[in-house]
Amino acid sequence: ALLSQGLNRFETVGICGFNSSEWFFSFVGTVLAGGVPVGIYTSNSAAASYHVCRHAETRFIVVDSLEQLDKFASIVPQLPMLRAIVLWNADVPATFECHVPVYSFEAFVKLGDDGVEDVIVHARIDAQRPGHCMSLIYTSGTTGNPKGVMISHDAFMFAQASLMDPFTRDDFCKDDRMVSFLPLSHIAGQQCDIGCQAMHGSHVYFAQPDALRGSLGATLKDVRPTFLLAVPRLFEKIMEKLQEVGRSTTGLKKLLVTWAKSVGTATVQASVYNGSGQVPWGFWLANWLVFTRVREALGLDCCKFFYAGAAPLSLECFDYFAALNIPIYGVMGMSETSGIGFCNFPTKFQPLSIGTKTTGTEFKVDAATGELLVRGRHVTMGYLKNEEETNRAIDADGWLHTGDCVQVDTDGFVTITGRLKELIITAGGENVPPAVLEDVLKQELPILSNAMAVGDKRKFISALLTLRVRVDANGLPTNELDPFVVREFEAIGSTAKTVDQAKSCAKVAAHIDAGRMRANARAMSRAQYIQKVAILDKDFSIPGGEFTPTLKLKRPVVLEKYADVVDAMYH
Repeated sequence: ALLSQGLNRFETVGICGFNSSEWFFSFVGTVLAGGVPVGIYTSNSAAASYHVCRHAETRFIVVDSLEQLDKFASIVPQLPMLRAIVLWNADVPATFECHVPVYSFEAFVKLGDDGVEDVIVHARIDAQRPGHCMSLIYTSGTTGNPKGVMISHDAFMFAQASLMDPFTRDDFCKDDRMVSFLPLSHIAGQQCDIGCQAMHGSHVYFAQPDALRGSLGATLKDVRPTFLLAVPRLFEKIMEKLQEVGRSTTGLKKLLVTWAKSVGTATVQASVYNGSGQVPWGFWLANWLVFTRVREALGLDCCKFFYAGAAPLSLECFDYFAALNIPIYGVMGMSETSGIGFCNFPTKFQPLSIGTKTTGTEFKVDAATGELLVRGRHVTMGYLKNEEETNRAIDADGWLHTGDCVQVDTDGFVTITGRLKELIITAGGENVPPAVLEDVLKQELPILSNAMAVGDKRKFISALLTLRVRVDANGLPTNELDPFVVREFEAIGSTAKTVDQAKSCAKVAAHIDAGRMRANARAMSRAQYIQKVAILDKDFSIPGGEFTPTLKLKRPVVLEKYADVVDAMYH
């Protein structure tokens, strides 16, 4: 169909929609036609979508809803290269007006039934080379406009082979089941859902569009996946729900669960690299009475591997799942490395690390800055139409400067300590990694949803806080406090039920200040003490602009949005 409508080699096709078979078909169909698929996040504004389409010179756009259709139709007049829009999951309204043709997915596919001979299709496929661009991935943009990362056929497939090298045929096979819910516009979704499926013939099931707003749990129970890759926030949400159940457990059952958790912790500790490897006494009983039942309740009783990526997993979250005999393995990849580079494996892992280098990955650490540098076949071709940024990211010797500050132990395990650009350099010249402070503060104050340390070029460190709240049907944070937070406040004598009430409550302020002091007691130095905090009116969210579509915190956006709040803490 794309060939019949004049798609030339290396031209781009934009895809904007939640994970579905149509997303897969659009991606693979574009590649086979010699084009380059461009994933566009559904949360992108019209302006952000315009930037991607204009920069990539998109010829066709495939969308999954009337809402997305309206958004792209509004920018069509500014996209002279665009030839058509294709819609799935809905019928094109008879009265819909647009400057380019708009087709239903089915109608567009039928355009390929006539006029394009098989020999032309095979010629397009045969003309492709390993070094040609296979996928154009726009970074989710924690700073400035997103850049178009060019991933070659060779880099994409090499990354797959590199990741799979330590696994056996039994670890991943055609009988495996995966739930597709990570954004397919991101390299992790493309590698995990499309790449793995192509390599192993495994089964892919699609979650509902509201997966991260609550429906994913039901999908997991229906599918019972054998592999799970998720962002840390998803594991945190599961943990919070299990903790809610745990608080209502009493008596003998509570004693049994507590004992089983100690067995689970010992089991995971024994499996750590250079651990004893011995299964502790009582494991079979704990597994039968507790672990298996928890996994079944979550729909994860068949899951062989649990992986967390895109952001650091907190120690609290790792320890919680370890106590249930669910080791969560860290993995590290970025768009610029085709999604892989470092990984933990069941036979070789260290908690909270991103693992050891995968096959074919070279790395070193800049002695002056502690920045991780990576080199290999899986490194990007560069940024589309941006030679300056490409040369800044990849030096003359082929080393990709990742921007991550790391530590490496004697066994080769790499642990990310922070982002080079995110380091807070105080007025006194102290370098402070904010993520460490934020994690400790959230551990001491479970009522918090998010914490962001600030203090660059300031005399001391402060923090912006958001409380855990209920979300509405659209996934947007409300003013109403989460029931867990309400109970915590009741325990300290506060009647606060909303964020506004909490902000004006002296007892809440004292409770948070006590947590701040406990966090400071765990700091490495006085320079890392959090001296002041401020509770924000709203929790962070993707629609609010504080998070990227992959739930990475946009620190510059938060600093700009709450500049007055930050300034007030220093006056």
